Amino acid sequence: MERGAAVARGRAGGCGGRRWLPLVLAALPAMAAGEEVSPGLQDAWGDFWLFRFFLNAAGYASIVVPGFLLIQYFKRRNYLETGRGICFPVIKSCVFGSEVKSVHQEDGSLPARAEPTESSTARQVFKLLFCAAGLQASYLTWGVLQERVMTRTYGATDTDPGEKFKDSQFLVFMNRILAFTVAGLYCALTKQPRHGAPMYKYSFASLSNILSSWCQYEALKYISFPTQVLAKASKVIPVMMMGKLVSRKSYEYWEYLTAALISVGVSMFLLSSAPNRHASTVTTFSGVVLLAGYIVFDSFTSNWQDALFAYKMSPVQMMFGVNVFSCLFTVGSLLEQGALLESGRFMARHSEFAAHAVLLSVCSACGQLFIFYTISQFGAAVFTIIMTLRQAFAILLSCLIYGHAVTVVGGLGVAVVFVALFLRVYARSRMKKRSKKLPPGEGPVQKV
Repeated sequence: MERGAAVARGRAGGCGGRRWLPLVLAALPAMAAGEEVSPGLQDAWGDFWLFRFFLNAAGYASIVVPGFLLIQYFKRRNYLETGRGICFPVIKSCVFGSEVKSVHQEDGSLPARAEPTESSTARQVFKLLFCAAGLQASYLTWGVLQERVMTRTYGATDTDPGEKFKDSQFLVFMNRILAFTVAGLYCALTKQPRHGAPMYKYSFASLSNILSSWCQYEALKYISFPTQVLAKASKVIPVMMMGKLVSRKSYEYWEYLTAALISVGVSMFLLSSAPNRHASTVTTFSGVVLLAGYIVFDSFTSNWQDALFAYKMSPVQMMFGVNVFSCLFTVGSLLEQGALLESGRFMARHSEFAAHAVLLSVCSACGQLFIFYTISQFGAAVFTIIMTLRQAFAILLSCLIYGHAVTVVGGLGVAVVFVALFLRVYARSRMKKRSKKLPPGEGPVQKV
């Protein structure tokens, strides 16, 4: 009898546990956002960012896994030697490529800058102003629109509060489809190097690029735009830490100094905004995790692209190859979730959102072309200075347009971060000039 009662109690407890499980799962989104749990939270599970992340990852896996199995199949069959037919050129390009590598560039990311021909100073100044204006206009507009789309409602009236757009993956798809089109047209209309890399190798950079962009959009639901910009500007700190711990790299004293200044500046900004507890400026745990995800995925993207540039290709070919797979992954995942039609209906309901999404994509694609042109004409140092100024202007615009409150201490923190970034640019340019004068075999210390 006692044993039967114990079994009954266990079953009752098990049933009770099963009844509570959905409530606990439904409460997780509110717990992550720091909100109180309400009875209707079962419907909020789909809004939890971690759930959406795994849902998107499952969609990408449904494309990656079959593709991986096909690649292994063709390699095991030695298809390069035995294959024939009309599909052979396509399979060869996608799986094997030409396997001809070029000499790896010094900076590992872009071809060496061509020395400008004899031209007037006025012409060079005009080109520099054109590049600076193009970069600032493209990315400042992109930043303002990004915050507008992710943090504000559409269709609000006196009686209706309106609705927010929630699917960050659709915005990533919009950006990538236009970038793919622009890069494809550019490659078709201009002379490009003979392509040699297996196409499937772009998929790794594409996947990490999609995830980094998704984390960037999602983070704006939990943190302010100025906080996001500062966190992106300070990603040199985790890069240095990983280099020290994993690769045993050495760094110059000025790199440690500027990294410390960046840490101090970011801390000043974050701590100064904490007491306000305003909804638009409070940094949540979810936002920090998403920013960390952005930094990790973005670091992988740049390193993988660095390896791909060992093949003879132009930056626009890289842009095209990465965006081919980005479009494939995102449209596949959106169709599997039914989110593509849902986002299309949202665009039909709100023409303002449709205009914002298109303009966001145009700014992103034009910005990438301005990046390539600026570096080819003036080098990476000038480009870095322009983009650092852009980050400062982006924070200022965000505060003016969307009313983010920044205290005096927070403003000083922002100033410290950008002073440190300019010091890095200056010190690195001095180191490059000094390294050119060193005898062979006495290269400078590794830098990030």
